[in-house]
Amino acid sequence: MTDKLDGAARDAALKDLKARGWETLPDRDAIKKSFVFGNFVEAFGWMTQIAILAEKANHHPEWSNVYKTVEVTLTTHDAGGLSEKDVALAAKMDEAAG
Repeated sequence: MTDKLDGAARDAALKDLKARGWETLPDRDAIKKSFVFGNFVEAFGWMTQIAILAEKANHHPEWSNVYKTVEVTLTTHDAGGLSEKDVALAAKMDEAAG
């Protein structure tokens, strides 16, 4: 089981995530971000790349895609909220999106 982030580790992670455009959700312990690409193929290609990384990490995003926009929510269900797995996947998403 994965541990939920708390204390100074959580504060530091959230500060970094927010600086990169991630937001916290008011109604649950999760983060969200919208990724906008040039077109549908770029968005879907990015999702495919992230899907492979997520499967290898056994940590899967909540996401939706409409044309060139991908809406992402990250939380760790078995931890009951935000964990290091979410922070790591968010970093990989940001890096892959350029």
